[in-house]
Amino acid sequence: MIEQGMTILYVSDQEASKIFYQSALQVQPSLDVPGMTEFRLESGFVLGLMPLDGIKRLLGKDIFLDVDEKSPRVELYLHVRNAQQFLDRAIQNGAEHIQKVSMRDWGDRVGYCLDPDRHVLAFAESIK
Repeated sequence: MIEQGMTILYVSDQEASKIFYQSALQVQPSLDVPGMTEFRLESGFVLGLMPLDGIKRLLGKDIFLDVDEKSPRVELYLHVRNAQQFLDRAIQNGAEHIQKVSMRDWGDRVGYCLDPDRHVLAFAESIK
């Protein structure tokens, strides 16, 4: 049985990423030490930020492929109460806009942007 999990994004600048997520999500880090920043979100979800250099030291740089560093490699899909407000705040804090908030065929209203490390962020509202 899995008791809890978290998603860790590998970031180029831990401090800059911390400031971005702190502002975009309007939440303070629950842990902020050299090598790891964590945000505990209301749902119990934990978002971690780890410097890319740190994970390369931990796991070895050989596991990393030579891929275009500007290509998105992950999507963080967050259900929120006001997707437009979260999307706007992320863009105001340096995210790159991808798609406006609109109704999707799976039943959510979702807007998309790229964080400063080009991870895809989706802010979604369930419509019931």
